Amino acid sequence: MNALLAPVLDRAAGGVAAFDDTDTLRPPATRPPVADARPEASALGRPPLSVVQQDPDPDLRLVTGLDDDPSLLSAKLALCVIEILAGARALDQLGRWVSDSVYVQLLRRTVIASRSREALGDDARRPRVRVGEPMITRLGDSIVDAVVMIHQPTRSRAVALRLERHRKRWRATAISVL
Repeated sequence: MNALLAPVLDRAAGGVAAFDDTDTLRPPATRPPVADARPEASALGRPPLSVVQQDPDPDLRLVTGLDDDPSLLSAKLALCVIEILAGARALDQLGRWVSDSVYVQLLRRTVIASRSREALGDDARRPRVRVGEPMITRLGDSIVDAVVMIHQPTRSRAVALRLERHRKRWRATAISVL
């Protein structure tokens, strides 16, 4: 170890600081560009694609369509609620789309459903469902009531939702599964 520190210690002993202005960091050497192993598009009989640089949209969201269309959101939420009650989906996945009171209500129903499955010895399975077309009633610019029919092989269920605007986004403030 002394052999590694000897140059530094010698410099410090000679009255020069251990690190002076001559010690600079150099950027790491870059790799040479690697040729693309894919054949050219023109060799495949198609024109080559051009890349268009665009300024990123500040309003671009990762989940597109759900914040604008309450009917799409209500259908997705109804499906998720049925899957949560069946034990196939975690309740935490709906946290940003529902209010706190709805989250607590769904948590209670999830606990009851899991205890029921445990008592009967059933496993949690993803339900086979077909989601019907949502029926939407607008009560203003910021409130929407929706009813979505969920069809399963053995029964059909109705999921009633109330969606309200919260910070430029729809949130479910009431959910009832009938």
